[in-house]
Amino acid sequence: MSNPRIYQQDNFTVGETCQLSDDAFGHLIRVLRLGNDATVTFFNGDGHDYSARLVDVSKKKAFAEIVDKQFVANESPVNIHLGQGISRGDRMDFTLQKSVELGVNTITPLFTERCGVKLSGERLDKKVQQWQKIVISACEQSGRASVPTVLTPQYLNDWLEQETSAVKINLHPRAKHSIMSLPVSADRVRLLIGPEGGLSDDEIEIASNADYTEVLLGPRVLRTETAALTAITILQCKFGDLA
Repeated sequence: MSNPRIYQQDNFTVGETCQLSDDAFGHLIRVLRLGNDATVTFFNGDGHDYSARLVDVSKKKAFAEIVDKQFVANESPVNIHLGQGISRGDRMDFTLQKSVELGVNTITPLFTERCGVKLSGERLDKKVQQWQKIVISACEQSGRASVPTVLTPQYLNDWLEQETSAVKINLHPRAKHSIMSLPVSADRVRLLIGPEGGLSDDEIEIASNADYTEVLLGPRVLRTETAALTAITILQCKFGDLA
């Protein structure tokens, strides 16, 4: 692989040298077997890419000299906060990965009536860390230099009560209006997607009372991961940079 791109949570300064993190070392040195003078690109979530040259590579540690800093201008003009009902197995991982590739900025996993996933304490903390790593990996692949945040999972009611100036959307198959009927312009959107089995009637009513606009994608019932990614794509076409 030529010039691999990898995340490292560090403050980079052009002209200075930094030590590779354990994750970066494992990938660049142990897996890719790169050596001295190899060119790599780092990002730390500040919106820039940092070109670097590997130096002082050994079996246990390695360093990189930062040689250039470039702003990455590929963030969408629309800020999308995805409230995603937690789904089972790999579906949640898939949704997070692809939503980041499509430009989502913030993700809040939601506990709902039909969630079917029980998480708490240490298990919950580990799951959030796993989800954040999936987000970082998606940024590495897609070229994003701003890293979306996976917030601590919340109960749906608590998320709906949060104050926001964003356009609020609840996607469900019994809505009467198409997602294409949304306002002509918006720079912030909060998108609510239910888990497998969707939101309950009570949850849909609570969301409606919280001023979430009910929209649908079409006549067919979509899986939760399909619904989320289709809705995000449409929002990016309508308000973002896929027009």
